[in-house]
This record gives sequence, C-alpha cells and structure tokens, in this order.
Amino acid sequence: QVQLVESGGGLVQPGGSLRLSCAASGSIVSINAMGWYRQVPGKQRELVAKITSGGRRDYADSVKGRFIISRDNAKNTVYLQMNSLIPEDTAVYYCNADLTTSGSTGSYRYWGQGTQVTVSS
Repeated sequence: QVQLVESGGGLVQPGGSLRLSCAASGSIVSINAMGWYRQVPGKQRELVAKITSGGRRDYADSVKGRFIISRDNAKNTVYLQMNSLIPEDTAVYYCNADLTTSGSTGSYRYWGQGTQVTVSS
C-alpha cells in the first residue's frame, strides 16, 4: 500500500506565500518523477510543477518565477514553495509520484488526496 499525504494548504492574502508538502509512504522501492497539479471546479486538472529523481524541474508558465518545487529523496517528500500568490492560484492542489513498489513490475502513478489553497483578501 502506498499513501501520499499532503499538508500546508490554507487561506492566504494576495502577495503572500504558502509551502505545500507531500510525503509518500509504504512499500516503496524507488520514486521517479514527483509533481503538483491543481484543479478548480469545472476545469481539468492542470500541471503546476514537476521534478525528476535527478532534479530536473518543469513549471507551468503561469507559475514560473513564483513557485519552486523541490524534493527530499531521503524522506520521499516533495515540496511546493508558492510565493507572490494571486487569486487565480486558488484551487485544490494534488501531489503525485511515479514510483515502483516491492512486488510490482513497473512504475505507477499515485495521487494524494488534495489540499485546498485559497488566495483572497
């Protein structure tokens, strides 16, 4: 069994910052890419940022220069530092991880339960 548990969401004023965390646990052998997506009601889930096991980062154009993704491989944890937040960043944020578990024959994508981020004055 694998679990991804997110934390760090909440309400913040425009211009403020939040740091999201997502810890993966279970019978994990290796983790490849980890990432963050977000979704607002009525819209498709969209990629925010992702990071490979080697540290290569990709960002959505809408968050470049404001968000930073990082990971701690020893803790199986990925972070999203969100700065200069704007109301358009309001969404449910989901983390994911492409990982291999003991007993599996390949890498599969797992998702967290989501955490609400609201940017409002």
